Amino acid sequence: MEADVIRPNSRRRRSQQPKNFKRTLVLDLMLLPAVILTFIFAYIPMGGLVIAFQDYKPWLGFAKSSWIGLEHFEFLFSMPENVQVIWNTLIIAGMKLVGGLIAPLIFALLLNEVRKEKFKKSIQTFVYLPHFLSWVILGGILLDMLATKGMINQFLGAVFGLEPIFFLGEGTWFRIVVVVSDIWKEFGFGAIIFLASLAGINPSLYEAAEVDGANRWQQTWSITIPALIPIMIVVGTLSLGNILNGGFDQIFNLYNPLVYDKGDIIDTFVYRVGLIDGKFGFTAAVGLFKSVVGFVLIVIAYRAAYKFANYRIF
Repeated sequence: MEADVIRPNSRRRRSQQPKNFKRTLVLDLMLLPAVILTFIFAYIPMGGLVIAFQDYKPWLGFAKSSWIGLEHFEFLFSMPENVQVIWNTLIIAGMKLVGGLIAPLIFALLLNEVRKEKFKKSIQTFVYLPHFLSWVILGGILLDMLATKGMINQFLGAVFGLEPIFFLGEGTWFRIVVVVSDIWKEFGFGAIIFLASLAGINPSLYEAAEVDGANRWQQTWSITIPALIPIMIVVGTLSLGNILNGGFDQIFNLYNPLVYDKGDIIDTFVYRVGLIDGKFGFTAAVGLFKSVVGFVLIVIAYRAAYKFANYRIF
């Protein structure tokens, strides 16, 4: 009896598949160029990961370079310098993740309280602007501003009588500069998603709270923040996939040998060792390690976002 009921439904679904395919054929063809480019530039180069397990010599190629197994990975976790690079990446990326979540949230909450639309839009435009500037430009500006005779040190000396601070030459200060400048550059653009969530809150909730005598702070604490918790979970969990991306463009334009111990991250280390020192096999192993960890974190973050915020892509 069950078979008689299920079989016609399955036949109907199979008969509808060709019709659905014909209906979406044009859309599928529009996706084809992107699929081809992704395959050429993202999947085919993965074949080069084989050099992570070889003593790779460019003049010998993949086929003739000798196999050494996991020696590169053993070297990665045995040398204190390499382990320090991983810790630097985790610390810098972790601080950026936390600051990049809190700063846009606070800014969105404050901007949401502005009632003059012209002033509100002007502020939005002003804080969005740094996002569209490259780190080559911003790096040059920061190098001038944070120099020992730069504008920041002159201000600190004139107002507080402080001695010049070597912001980009001392490891702890360098980390602070990297994190703060990254938050300053991205918090305006990152607030867009929170502003969109704020726009979706039912105004009647605020009206009912106002009737009950709640002030603006109480309304924010009892209505606005709870409404933003799901999107905060989504943004936070999905950002975990980038925990090993400390920001190559930014650090490459700011760092120097004096701060390698505190500011050197995986990406800059791979660039320096791989392209300058010519250790292609070792840098491929580092890149593979980073990719595997990032993939695992993305999977975990996606499942966490689905579990705690009911967010899913597929």
